[in-house]
Amino acid sequence: MGWLQRLFGLEKPHQEEAAVPQSAPQSAPQSAPAQAPAASATTTQTIPAERVGLNGEYDQSGLAKRVALAFDQNPEVADIDSVYVAQLGGTVVLKGKVSSQEVLNKLVNIARGVNGASGVETNQVTIG
Repeated sequence: MGWLQRLFGLEKPHQEEAAVPQSAPQSAPQSAPAQAPAASATTTQTIPAERVGLNGEYDQSGLAKRVALAFDQNPEVADIDSVYVAQLGGTVVLKGKVSSQEVLNKLVNIARGVNGASGVETNQVTIG
């Protein structure tokens, strides 16, 4: 069972369905207040990179899901089932247990490479 399935109950999107480039934030329409002129209805608001979901939509856990997908896509860490991924804003939080410091370093490097990750917290990971 992969990271996305285990943590979020989601299947990995097919390559053609994964419409979110990991380097570009997406935009969402901004609803205009009733008193605003009609021209402002076309204004867009950018979704923060840490809130962009797997398909470009707003997702409160978007960064954690994209990190889980990145772990699924890396054969060196795809089968790890003793670590969990969460997020606090733009910080990726890893929790659980890994077999070695090298494995933890690999997870951290992958997580740092995901757009929107401002840092990676590992103080809840044990090695052994």
